[in-house]
Parts: sequence; C-alpha cells; structure tokens
Amino acid sequence: MMLNYDYPLYRPPSEADSMIFQVTLGCSFNECSFCDMYRSKQYSERSWDDVRAEIDMMAKMFPETRRVFLADGDALNLSTEYMEKIVKYIREKFSNIERISCYAMPMNLLKKTPEQLKQLRQAGLDMFYLGIETGSDLILKKVTKGATSTTIIRACKKAMDAGYTLSCMIILGLGGKTHSKEHIRGTAQVINAIAPHYIGALTLYLENGIKDEFMTKFGEPFIPVTDTEALDELEDLISQVDVKEPVIFRANHGSNAYTIKGTFPQDKQMMQDKIRWMKEHPEVMRPVGLRGF
Repeated sequence: MMLNYDYPLYRPPSEADSMIFQVTLGCSFNECSFCDMYRSKQYSERSWDDVRAEIDMMAKMFPETRRVFLADGDALNLSTEYMEKIVKYIREKFSNIERISCYAMPMNLLKKTPEQLKQLRQAGLDMFYLGIETGSDLILKKVTKGATSTTIIRACKKAMDAGYTLSCMIILGLGGKTHSKEHIRGTAQVINAIAPHYIGALTLYLENGIKDEFMTKFGEPFIPVTDTEALDELEDLISQVDVKEPVIFRANHGSNAYTIKGTFPQDKQMMQDKIRWMKEHPEVMRPVGLRGF
C-alpha cells in the first residue's frame, strides 16, 4: 500500500529522493500570477489522524528514509504547535532522518515569531525553499507575489537567523523585455542582502491556463525575453552578485535553455566565462521540446 496523494503534487528538484507527506493541500495565498501549481485545489490542512497514519505506514515500509519533504505549497502555514507535532513524530518514527524540509512563503515566515521558528528548528525542521522570483518591487506587484523586496529580505534573514538552511528561487524573464534590467538589478540586490545557502534560477514558463491572467495582471503589454536574452539576464545577474559567504548557484532547471552552476564567490569568473562560451556555441541550448516546469 502506498500513499494516496492528492494531485497535483510538487516538490523541489533536490527532493527527488525524499519521502513526501502532504500535511496541507494547496496554497493559502494562491494568487501569484505566474504560478498555477495549486489553482485546482482549495487550501486545507490535513488532520493529525490522517498525517500520523501515513507516517506510521511509511515508517514500516521504508524505515531507512533519510529525507522528508512536507507538502503542499504551504506547510509553514500550519500552527507552530501542529507543525512541531508532525516534525517530532517523523523524527521519532524514522531513526535515520537527515533532513526535513518544506516550502515557505515570506508572509508565513514573517507571521512566525523568532521563538516559534527556533522552536520548529529545535524540533527537527531543517530547511526552507522560498521563491524570491524577483527583487524588483515593481515586478513583484505586477505578478501579485504578495511580498516586497523588503519583506522578502526580512523573511529570509529571519529564517537564517533561526538556524535554517535556505534555498531560494528566482525567475529569469519575469519582467519581460521592458523590465529586464530592473528585474536583474533588483534581484541581485536582494541576493546580496540575504546571501542564502542556495539560489536556483528558473525561466518563466506560463501554462496555458494561467497565461491570460498573467498578461492581464501585468498591467501593460508583456513581451517575453528570447533564449538569448534570458542568457543575457543570467550573465548580468552573475556579474552583479557580490557575496562574501558561499552561495551555491544552480541554473539547471528543466525550464532553462542553458545550464550553468557554481558557487559564489569563488566560481563567479568561471560562470561568466562559461556563459561567454555558450553564447559562441548555441548548439548547447536545450531544445524547446525538452523544456518544462
């Protein structure tokens, strides 16, 4: 017997081998114009009886599990007490657990007090995945992110101060051609202010069901960037990132035309050199048919 997931089910690429427990369904915000991951779901929180039964079942079937991801998109929206109960029970039932992680929205991190975040960290919650998307306040408003660059920085620093590993995502092309420079400039500024442990760069990929909403909310004609322009954005971003602490950078998501990875600050020049090489060798570009979110 396996878990009866409520689909669609999403997890970060780095959680491909993790056990996934759905402790919430959907997203409590669900208004980001670029994201249709949970549009088919009404947000709800799963009962303790259901969650506990699934943990018990999986602990018997896969006792050697080392990583657990708590889905859906909004697990941190749970009360601190309930989240702590779930995390502690997972740690109790799986003796080899190395990491428990979940998605986190800036607004949910800011709702928690520093003491509550430390409480969950001490219980055994290790890592958050947070979407920065862009550091431009103008674009954040246009894509109805429900956050500003200031609140994103505050939320991320709050998580890191409480001892969490933080992995952040940004979206190439989110400002279109018109706001490309502002998008990258603001995004680099936010990254520099936070210096998260990980940064992942995706490329804007609008599903048909959400494209009209995105265009309407954007409030002006949106002209998508080309693959070459997305690579220009990536080059500009890397050139403007200036951090002292190590930041592992990955632009290898399935939505990207080009793949690059390295660690700031030591690999900055290497990544810049590789982008210049890729511009001279367009044949290394991932075919459109092999891309996806």
